[in-house]
Amino acid sequence: MLAVAHFEKVSFHQFAEDYHRIFNVPEERIRDIYKAVCCPVRATAGSAGYDFISTASFHLEPKETILIPTGIRALIDPGYVLMLFPRSSLGFKYRFQLDNSVGVIDSDYSNAENEGHIFLRMTNDSFSGKALDITLGDAIAQGIFLPFGITNDDSASASRTGGFGSTNRKADL
Repeated sequence: MLAVAHFEKVSFHQFAEDYHRIFNVPEERIRDIYKAVCCPVRATAGSAGYDFISTASFHLEPKETILIPTGIRALIDPGYVLMLFPRSSLGFKYRFQLDNSVGVIDSDYSNAENEGHIFLRMTNDSFSGKALDITLGDAIAQGIFLPFGITNDDSASASRTGGFGSTNRKADL
């Protein structure tokens, strides 16, 4: 296996700003959550996916959505991308899914204005009416590093400056 990236936490300032905007909790609570944030790891030597952990406890009824700031950024070698998927068992049991189907974290996303802070917007899309309960610290998504190619006549030369959605327009988180 080839090592092509590493994870690290975003700064406390960035995490606190993002977390407070979404959950509106006091800074002392955010500080405790930030201390508990750990970088994604593979569960076994044969696992392809790195488990992303929930930074919040939550209850989702069918069709409800939540946005989770992970506190994590990925520094990725050029020529590779981090693809994010829901944790297999949650997808199978609850149709718990990423709202953009598959998250794509480009190698230059770590240079974004938000420090490359990775967010997960996820929905309980259960057809059977099952509610979903997640506890802070539960694995909710998995990331896999993959190589990618470009066309022979590719001429992309721009540098990323913005965060999520910045390659075309600013997207609302």
